[in-house]
Amino acid sequence: MQAMPKWADAVLIPLISILLAFFFSGLTILAIGKDPVVAIQTMVQGAFGSTNGLGYTLYYTTNFIFTGLAIAVAYHARLFNIGGEGQVMLGGLGVALVCLAIDWPHWTLALPAAMVGGAVFGAAWAFIPAYLQAKRGSHIVITTMMFNFIASAFVGYILLNYLKVPGSMSTESAGFSAGAHLPTFHEMLAPFGINFNKNAPANISFLIALLAAFGFWVLIWKTRLGYEIRSFGESESAAKYAGINPVRITVIAMMISGALCGLMAINNVMGEAERLIDNAPEGAGFIGIAVALMGRNHPIGIVLAALLFGFLYQGGAELTFWEAIPRELIIVIQGLVIMFTGALDNMVRAPLEKLFLTLRKNKKGA
Repeated sequence: MQAMPKWADAVLIPLISILLAFFFSGLTILAIGKDPVVAIQTMVQGAFGSTNGLGYTLYYTTNFIFTGLAIAVAYHARLFNIGGEGQVMLGGLGVALVCLAIDWPHWTLALPAAMVGGAVFGAAWAFIPAYLQAKRGSHIVITTMMFNFIASAFVGYILLNYLKVPGSMSTESAGFSAGAHLPTFHEMLAPFGINFNKNAPANISFLIALLAAFGFWVLIWKTRLGYEIRSFGESESAAKYAGINPVRITVIAMMISGALCGLMAINNVMGEAERLIDNAPEGAGFIGIAVALMGRNHPIGIVLAALLFGFLYQGGAELTFWEAIPRELIIVIQGLVIMFTGALDNMVRAPLEKLFLTLRKNKKGA
């Protein structure tokens, strides 16, 4: 019997953790002589108070949904994928090569091809650490972490020597053709009479990210492969006894994880930049770890956690601009959220478990 109800584990613990994080963030803002109430109002207004701010919030949210789902798939197999950043970089390369390969006539043709390119490159980059873990016993955390640096160097080399526009001072590829430009929220909502800021980067990738979250739920909880992944994650010895091949599950789970990271590139490379630039992930691979942990590796939780971090990114940028609060303090706030929802999870969990056990005993005694 669980110490506490599922709703408390899924909702109450993250909520209390977030409130604690914002409480200590407020104290930090107060310590530098700023008003925390004004700060939170500025963040909310900047992230949700206009279609431009909302567009940026949903753009960041899209990135974090993809990487959060990626980390969660691996985690269900008890694999800690630290290589999301590198897999996003390779996914971006795959998307760029597809978009630059031909003069696409329409985005409806370019998008599926780019999705395949990003997913294949991301999965291929995840395959090597997965194989080393499964066959050679190399620790997945170490290998995926090292592969982030290798990916950065590799993509930088390809950009500089093969994709960079001759004579350009910027380390970026040529812009994609008009047929490879994804529709933004402005273009998608205009036929319905909804005026959305045309400069906001949110695009159709957000809807694809939501579909990916639904596909994640189907895979993990409604398919045989998902059952094998979860069984292997719960007990490797029991899974082996049941005939589940640990090498196969390790490789498949990591490749799915890498593919989801690679799919993120349709948002930031194809949708927003419309070209491949150096350091395109901008930390989304690492934020995905916090998103998966906060979302309890469930798609609904991951979407909500991704929205929270999208709010922190966009609201934090507005806070820096309007309230002259250093960008470093925004990173501190993000770090506090990660710390309370991840590293200090048991600090909230243990007292709540005791509380629910006490309430249960009192109910039985009555």
